[in-house]
This record gives sequence, structure tokens and C-alpha cells, in this order.
Amino acid sequence: MPDHFEDMWRAIAPVGRGSADGGYFRQPFASAERELDAWFVEQAAARGLRVETDPFGNRVAWWDVGSGPGVVTGSHLDSVLDGGAYDGPLGVVSALAAVEVMRERGFRPARPIGVSVFVEEEGSRFGLACLGSRLATGAIEWPLARALTDRDGVRLEEAMAAVGLEEENPQPWLGSEQVSCFVELHVEQGRDLVDRGEAVGVASRIWPHGRYRFDIAGEPNHAGTTRMEDRRDPMLTYAMTALAANKQARIAGQRATFGRLETTPNSTNSVPAGVTAWMDARCESDEALAALVDAITRQATDRAARDGTTLAVTAESVSGAVDFDPDLARRIARDHETGDWPVLPTQAGHDAGILSARGIPSAMLFVRNPTGVSHSPAERAELPDCLAGVDALAETLERLAS
Repeated sequence: MPDHFEDMWRAIAPVGRGSADGGYFRQPFASAERELDAWFVEQAAARGLRVETDPFGNRVAWWDVGSGPGVVTGSHLDSVLDGGAYDGPLGVVSALAAVEVMRERGFRPARPIGVSVFVEEEGSRFGLACLGSRLATGAIEWPLARALTDRDGVRLEEAMAAVGLEEENPQPWLGSEQVSCFVELHVEQGRDLVDRGEAVGVASRIWPHGRYRFDIAGEPNHAGTTRMEDRRDPMLTYAMTALAANKQARIAGQRATFGRLETTPNSTNSVPAGVTAWMDARCESDEALAALVDAITRQATDRAARDGTTLAVTAESVSGAVDFDPDLARRIARDHETGDWPVLPTQAGHDAGILSARGIPSAMLFVRNPTGVSHSPAERAELPDCLAGVDALAETLERLAS
């Protein structure tokens, strides 16, 4: 017998966890994520699902009934560094559980239903979010992606080859010919559903967002013998840039975060030679995102001139606003057993956004997060809400695959 939701969740809970009360380190193509990948294949086999694997490591487990393009659900199994348990895996476990719910109800789909797992959704290893779905849909070309490196200098193609993915010229394959629509269930990364008193919601859109690298070069020197007025300290430029980002984002009602920082030579008793910092920015519109990044860059440039340092800003990845198919969202949000589900935007990026931007009608279901905390060990969802999410997903898939 296949495992039900609680059994599956209990089975994967220890995988990749740093400590009993710590976060998760499930990096793509590394041991913990590969263990979860093998677990997924086993669960698919227990349900008699046919597993299809693309050249990039993405998987779809098909319930091969009916005909025509399939209805696909699922999410990802990788995590951010020291991340939470629910971001990604909740969607995969819920999708497998929803297949069991539909079968128990005696439902017979008119078209195939697929449960997907996309690799490197977080971008925490190779720096590009939703990398697996981008590769599968052709949103990024392989010659560009293959050269991406992790913090240890390992290239993407090397990491893939280490787990047996060694196709010479892998090609995108995922499009409307294979998929009629995609529905991703995800833990909510915020408190909207808590404030509404609802267990389940439907996404309307994804805010545009980007990752920007700030390279600041100064002059290395002795921390004790160099007078303050003689310094060209890139850390000062960075510090004022981080404060400027906070101020500009607050004024505009948007989001800007410096969450990663590297210094050279990283010595306690030295003025740094250089600082590299990564900023995550998210805004309600493409125009607002461009304006926010321009304002922060302008202040950083002015500060660098005063500090005697130099600044270069590189946009490593930028994703425009995604408006989910409104007809599909309305169809999902209404006419079900428990009343209308609320429709709300999200500031977080998802594979569903990539598929939607590539012409595949897509939607998202959110499950209430009691604290609103995400990308953190404190991320969670209550079991009754998770089970409500499974039922909501099963009901949605039944209507879409009828």
C-alpha cells in the first residue's frame, strides 16, 4: 500500500536536517536532495505511476489514464541554506497524496495526471532560481546554464554528470503539447491566509523580482596603522548601500534584502580589498522594480565616490511579473465543496511562474502558514491545514482532468 500524507511527511522529515531543531540543507544534486529524489521514485512506483526524467534531472510521475496533454501538479525538493521543511516538499507530498484521494473516490481522469519534481528551484547552489523549470521549458539555454558554478567552483554540468545526467546536448521538452495546465501547491510565505482565517488560497500573480551582485573594490591595508582618513574601505560603501536599500524599499513599500556577503581577504585585522554582496529585490510591478534598483544603485555609486572605492552592479537574474491565467484561477477558486477560496498575490518566485510565462496555463494553491515565516527553520503548517490542502488539490485536479 502506498503511504498516506502523514506517513510520507514522517519519512522525509529527517532528510537533510542540520539538527533536531535546525533547518534543512537539501542542495540540488547533493546527498540529501538525491535521497529525496530516490524516495520520490519509490513512492511513484508504489502508486503504479510511470516516472519520466528529462536530461536536466526534472521528473514527472504520470498517472497514465485518458489521453491528450496532461494536468500536472507538484513542486520541488531542494531547499535554501538552513531552510524550512515545507517550501517545496509540501507540494510534492500533497500531490502524491492527492492521487490516492482521487483513487479512493473512484475518480477516473479523462486525461493523464502528472506529479512533478523540478530541480534547483531555490537557486541556492547555482544562483539562478527555478533553474530546472527554466531548462525544461527553454527559458534558459543549456550553453549558458552549463557554465553556472556553485560556491566551490563546481560547474552545473559537472554536478549533473556526477549523478548520471551526462547527455551531450540536452534540449527543453516541456510545453503545451505535453501539459494542458499546471497547478502547484505551496505553503504560504506570508500571513495573508492567517489574517483571513482561511486554510487554503489561490494565487493571482507573482511580483517581479531579481538578484543583483554588487562588486565593490577598495584598497587593502592594515587595520591598526592605517588612519581612518587614509582608507579606501569597500565595507563602508557596502554598509551604506545596505542602509540605502532598506530605506528606499520602505519608502516605496517594496522589498530589498542583502542576504549574502563575501569579503576579500576576509581578515579580522585588515581593511578589505573588496566586498561582493548580493541583493534580492521584489516589487509590485516591473516599473517599480527598475526604479528601486536604480535608486539604490545611484546612492551606492555616490557613496563609492566619497569612499574612494569603485562599484559594479550586475543583474544575475531578473524575473518579470507573472499574472496567472485569470480564468483558471477563477475556476479553481470557485464552485467547490467548501466555498470560495480567497485569491491573493505572492512576492515569492515559483516554478509555476516559469511555466506560466512560457505559455502553459498555471495556477497555485497556498496552504496557511501560522507564523508567516519562510526560508527559515521556523517555517511550518498545521496538519489539519495540510490535509485540507490535499483535499483542495485533489478536488482541483478532478475538475481539471475531467
